[in-house]
Amino acid sequence: MQKSLLAGLALSCATLALAASELLIGDFSDGLAAWEERSFSGETRYRVVELDNRAALEAIADDSASALYREIEIDLKNTPCLHWTWRIEAPLGSDTDERSKAGDDYPARLYVVRRGGLAFWRTRALNYVWSSNQPVGSRWDNAYAGENARMWALDSGATKAGEWVSHVRDVRADWRAAFGEDIDTLDGVAVMTDADDTGGAARAWYADIRLSAYSSGADCVRPDAPQR
Repeated sequence: MQKSLLAGLALSCATLALAASELLIGDFSDGLAAWEERSFSGETRYRVVELDNRAALEAIADDSASALYREIEIDLKNTPCLHWTWRIEAPLGSDTDERSKAGDDYPARLYVVRRGGLAFWRTRALNYVWSSNQPVGSRWDNAYAGENARMWALDSGATKAGEWVSHVRDVRADWRAAFGEDIDTLDGVAVMTDADDTGGAARAWYADIRLSAYSSGADCVRPDAPQR
């Protein structure tokens, strides 16, 4: 089983092209109308809830794996900075080896996808994950999709479980680090909470997913970096 959305998004349907200094992907205040679900093994239960006075996407996986994705054309020249907030109830088991197919589960992951066009085998995904055991900052190839899907641990373990944790990433820089190529566009964003390979359960929340220009502040930096 390949849990990377690569095949699904490679086929595509219509995309929405937007050029702006900020692009809202999901604050979930308007529900899930813009999102589609793709099942890999059973269904993770997704629903919009209010948590800590904000609209959030709740994801509950019980020996299941399905993703919510939004297919949207993203111009990284205008909006290279990806912002989001997530929260997990708890990590998966301490013996989970996420580098193996038997352990390819994550309480929270958010990923960006670039299609390969007719060369569908070149479709790639960069997965930002809340790892159960891998150290923060570590990167590895997905156990199912190999080098076409790179995993990147931004949070790990139970230290921040039960808290909202916010991230902002320079997607162009991260893509270059992960795949060794420069890109100007993306074709979609997805979230997934899954626990099918370990046969366990996971619960997470996602909120405030958006992209912005470098100039909009709150860390993503660039023009034209080294000032430390």
